[in-house]
Amino acid sequence: MYTGRNNCWNCGTHTAIGQAVCTSCGAAVVGGSVATSSKSKIAAGLLAIFLGGFGIHKFYLGYTTPAVIMLVGGLIGFCGSFLFLPLLLIIATSIVGFIEGIIYLTKSDAEFEQIYVQGTRDWF
Repeated sequence: MYTGRNNCWNCGTHTAIGQAVCTSCGAAVVGGSVATSSKSKIAAGLLAIFLGGFGIHKFYLGYTTPAVIMLVGGLIGFCGSFLFLPLLLIIATSIVGFIEGIIYLTKSDAEFEQIYVQGTRDWF
């Protein structure tokens, strides 16, 4: 018998047809009315891991203020790398970028979409 319901791919809770987000876990429902994102978690994660010291992944995700903070810190650290204190700045921004890249890549697609694309979580 057809009930007009689907199941959430993440937690298995029954969802209505056309429902965009699971009410139990918040995951995007496959086949729902959610538009696909133009932001790739793989691209964001790789940008964060390899160019995170300059905040490139933040620009990619549309977080301009944190991106500028990381870019300025990265450039000061890069240009003044012969001094100890600016060298610590580039190391710190690179570590933040690396950690954020790992976090992006370990999130599910639905979590990444909800937290970093639709949401406004600037850091970690």
